[in-house]
Amino acid sequence: MDEHFNDDENNFLHLKKRQINDEQMRKFEGYAAEIFTALGMNLNTPATEETPQRFIKALIEATEGYEGDPKLVKVFETECRGGPDCRLSQIIEGPIYFFSLCEHHCLPFYGVVYVGYISHEHIIGISKLTRLVHLFTRRFAVQERIGQQIADTLNHLLEPHGVAIYIEAHHLCVEMRGVKEMSPITRTTYWRGNYEGDPALRAEFFAACSKKL
Repeated sequence: MDEHFNDDENNFLHLKKRQINDEQMRKFEGYAAEIFTALGMNLNTPATEETPQRFIKALIEATEGYEGDPKLVKVFETECRGGPDCRLSQIIEGPIYFFSLCEHHCLPFYGVVYVGYISHEHIIGISKLTRLVHLFTRRFAVQERIGQQIADTLNHLLEPHGVAIYIEAHHLCVEMRGVKEMSPITRTTYWRGNYEGDPALRAEFFAACSKKL
């Protein structure tokens, strides 16, 4: 098991449906309405009268990653039977598109993730790699931690020879406020296992992602 993996923080094995009752929803919508009004929005128009309600529902949907994904548990035996290529053959998926909410300003950031791994005794369904990305991006998050969580969870699930993660994203907290820099791209990489000490594997991964070193 990966020493960085934290079962409490990265619990995806059990679905934990968030419970928000009608009374709480009305209270949250009231808070949103108060904020929007203070900022200048007129809530007494056909277009805006239900905006607080829609806003709260959108936040709930955008953060559904906190509810886990039990479908990620399923893994399969590897197709490799001990041949010479077992430690070299990469499985690479991407671009996997995502959106998330920055936990610092609650503004969106969005981009793509590439996931690579070298299987050992187990593999995971290709669609599950997309589910894994969405599990950690559909939360209040930071880009750096998302990559670590994806890498460590894949390590925990499969115990592969190596894991590689490449993420690039646009952050609206940079574009809309602060320095207001337009269209910057933040890039982050994460390596586990064989990728950490093998530049050739990393180069092959980047080539598959169509990225220059």
